[in-house]
Amino acid sequence: MQFYATILFLSVVQASPIIMPDVIFMPVQGKNGMVVTGNRLATEIGLQVLKQGGNAVDAAVTVGFVMSVTFPQAGNIGGGGFMLIHPAKDKKVIAIDYREKAPAKASRDMFLDANGQVEQERSRFSPLAAGVPGTVAGMAMALEKYGTLSLAEALAPAIKLAEEGFIVSQAFSESIKGAFKKGSRAKNLKNYPATAALFLKPNGRFYEAGERFVQTDLAKTLKIIAKEGHNGFYTGKIAELIAQDMQKYSGLITTDDLADYEAKEREPIQGSYRDYDIYAMSPPSSGGTHIVQILNILEGDDIQSLGHNTAATIHLMAEAMKRAYADRSKYLGDTDFVCVPLKALTSKAYATQLRRQINDSKASESREIQPGQLTPDECSIKVESHSSRATGYESEETTHYSIVDKAGNAVSNTYSLNFSYGPGIVIEGTGMLINNTMDDFSASQGKPNAYGLLGSEANAIEANKRPLSSMSPTIVFKNGKPVLITGSPGGSKIITTTLQVIMNVIDHKMNIQEAVNAARIHHQWQPDKLQYEKGLSLDTIRLLEGMGHKLMKAKRAMGAASSILIDDGVYYGAGDPRRFGVALGY
Repeated sequence: MQFYATILFLSVVQASPIIMPDVIFMPVQGKNGMVVTGNRLATEIGLQVLKQGGNAVDAAVTVGFVMSVTFPQAGNIGGGGFMLIHPAKDKKVIAIDYREKAPAKASRDMFLDANGQVEQERSRFSPLAAGVPGTVAGMAMALEKYGTLSLAEALAPAIKLAEEGFIVSQAFSESIKGAFKKGSRAKNLKNYPATAALFLKPNGRFYEAGERFVQTDLAKTLKIIAKEGHNGFYTGKIAELIAQDMQKYSGLITTDDLADYEAKEREPIQGSYRDYDIYAMSPPSSGGTHIVQILNILEGDDIQSLGHNTAATIHLMAEAMKRAYADRSKYLGDTDFVCVPLKALTSKAYATQLRRQINDSKASESREIQPGQLTPDECSIKVESHSSRATGYESEETTHYSIVDKAGNAVSNTYSLNFSYGPGIVIEGTGMLINNTMDDFSASQGKPNAYGLLGSEANAIEANKRPLSSMSPTIVFKNGKPVLITGSPGGSKIITTTLQVIMNVIDHKMNIQEAVNAARIHHQWQPDKLQYEKGLSLDTIRLLEGMGHKLMKAKRAMGAASSILIDDGVYYGAGDPRRFGVALGY
């Protein structure tokens, strides 16, 4: 069946790290299907798949490949992520883990210098930073098990866009120019021949708005995948090209690593909040665990009566966040390698203990908060503690999309290269950016990664292990039916962004666009800073400071929560204005 015939070469709106505009939108409505992404062309193509009879998984996989073409700084086939699927007829939630893996030659101290210090250039911008990509395996698994299209049909729009090109928008042009400005990634973009050839015109100049951007090598790669399926990426020519570049530039990924890669189905994290059921991603994502943990802590308070973004509500949220992120630093990791106390972390009883530590009118200092003393689920592995240290900001360039179809099948998907454009390395002959996900491991115990997140032995580097992530695709149910599909990019802020969308809907009764647009706050325990977006009143800020919170206005918008609310058979979609998100329904 041919699900795609013609592509309109529209200007593609790209993400931009701007603070949310002072506007409120009403959500987009539909009764038969809804697609919400951070890329207009991807949203349009996903909706066309639904209109032509495809289900939510068909649309999700198609969108995933399209964004590898139209949104290369985050959409990808060289990275990885997580997908939640709700097949309406089965009344369950499936979690697909297609997170990248450490190569077999990876070792615990691979990013340390002779003095035991982390060499950030190596962990973030060298070929050593690349994990074994999982996106193609994850998309292929989802489509084969839960979709109705063939892989070739799902890839057809992406192939056409790569081969024939799309018209560059102003934002896309500025994104490329910004990536080339300065720093180690910029050096890679300039000095790796395949990268410069992709993102610069033959005369060495930048692509400007209104010009056509063609990706011939990527089109060839996607055609091979369309013809040969999963094996077309993980064995054969593409695998050889990846391994050749890794060997050439002293990376670690081999053809054996690629041949051995598998996506996995996992049990999602499940919790409850008020009279809603929460399903979110399980480890190696930390998102689901800590969203449920924070909601459990806050459930003991009448958040609705305290009010949206009042000092009292924000204080309680920040205190709950601190304690969850403290636990994250000690316990969370790949459950194929370490046992994590998931039952304890997501239990109401443990949340009650943590709630008792919170003073309703005074902020706790982060240095006084330590991870709880918990026993890992059926495990005798000793998870070490750590020292603390604070550092910078996270990359914003993950991307999330949410989709629901006429039958009620729903998909929540988040995937990434880690940094915007990854390390800036395109694999010769493939047109594909590789990821720099190895930085998400704890390169050294107690030392923060690029997002300022601390970790311990639970997230130490090991061969074939998957690094910890904050990506948090989430589906919320009421009375056994899905009511909210959400998730977000944003590094360490993914968890708190997704949390606040959920609370805005459940506690504050907002429509989904209001819930997405509302100003956000974030605290991750270390550093001891309560970050906030534009939109909080000066009185609220002063009250929080009076409670002892150390406030810092966010330099960038927090997240981009592409979300769908389902109410009485009507789908309401909300693209996030922070990144020009686009919702379309019918």
